[in-house]
Amino acid sequence: MKKIILLLSLVLCAFSQELLVNEKISNFSLANQFDEKKTIDEKVQTIIVSFEKGTGKEVNEFLEEKNPDFLENHNAIFIANISGMPMFITKMFALPKMKNYKHEILLIYDEKDNRFKAKEGMSTLYELEDGVIKSIKFISKDELEKVFL
Repeated sequence: MKKIILLLSLVLCAFSQELLVNEKISNFSLANQFDEKKTIDEKVQTIIVSFEKGTGKEVNEFLEEKNPDFLENHNAIFIANISGMPMFITKMFALPKMKNYKHEILLIYDEKDNRFKAKEGMSTLYELEDGVIKSIKFISKDELEKVFL
């Protein structure tokens, strides 16, 4: 029982630490819109995170204009933090809509998961090299295209 409590405490502590520049990310997993686990590792070079319906919509619109394998070809992932959304809304409306997208969306359900920085009205862009965060930027839809030039 003590081991289980210790393990849960370590997991919660891992979620509470915000990712910082020059920090190596440890491998972690998130479920996508089809409830399939995806592990994020040192191969990932770009992480786009949205925290709001509006910014998520902007990223999805951008990605819908691209090939289905755009994120994979650019060693990038898109994460939507939907922890503030009521579970009823998530299951009845949001997930069915997300399943229609041709790109993968990784999802954060846990409101205690605060490792990613947020700024109102903006998506957060993490640029990585060999698993080390090189920059953290807050971007608008207009800046997304420049990221992948």
